[in-house]
Amino acid sequence: MAYEITWEPAATSTAVRYLKEDPAGLSAVYEAVDALASEPRPPGSLPYGSPSLRRLYVGDYRVLYIIDADVIHIMVTHLGRTA
Repeated sequence: MAYEITWEPAATSTAVRYLKEDPAGLSAVYEAVDALASEPRPPGSLPYGSPSLRRLYVGDYRVLYIIDADVIHIMVTHLGRTA
């Protein structure tokens, strides 16, 4: 069963800004987020304060997302750069 992926507007705005500076890095982020649809807890993702809120590092980027198993939904809430 595949999860539906949605992005919060703030995460989308950040992605657009980073896309101009680092298209290859953002391509990797989009691929990793798309893969969450079939594997919402991939190796390397960690709980972030609660079991449904998770953190995933992709290269220099950090993705925070919420898994809502009741409606088979993943919402990307934050995208940021790690140092």
